[in-house]
Amino acid sequence: MWNRKLGRTADHRKAMLRNLATEVIMRGKIETTEMKAKELRSVVDEMITLGKRGDLHARRQAAAYIRNVVANEETGQTVLQKLFDDVAPKYATRNGGYTRVLKTTNRRGDNAPMAIIELV
Repeated sequence: MWNRKLGRTADHRKAMLRNLATEVIMRGKIETTEMKAKELRSVVDEMITLGKRGDLHARRQAAAYIRNVVANEETGQTVLQKLFDDVAPKYATRNGGYTRVLKTTNRRGDNAPMAIIELV
C-alpha cells in the first residue's frame, strides 16, 4: 500500500500522525485537511483493532505509538487507557470502518480542502 507523503519528511509525518491519532482517540473527532484525514483513517483503525485484541502485546504496541497524554483530568485516565477501556469495547461487534471522514469547506488562508474525521 502506498503512503501519502503529505509534503513532510518521514519522521515529521510519523510524529504528526501520532499526534493526530492521539487527539482523535481522546476527543472523538477533529478537523484537519482532507488528505491528512484520509491517511489518519488507517492509523486510527489499526489502533482500535489493537484495543479490541486487548492482550498485553497489543497494549504495548499501542503504547509505542499513542502519545502518553492524560485524557480525563478528574480520573487521571490516559489516552491509552481510554482506548482499551472505553473506545475499543464499543466496536466489539464491528469488523473495521471505525472512522468517518466528512468533507467540509476549504480553509480560508490557503484554500486547502478541510475534513472532519470522527469515530463512528
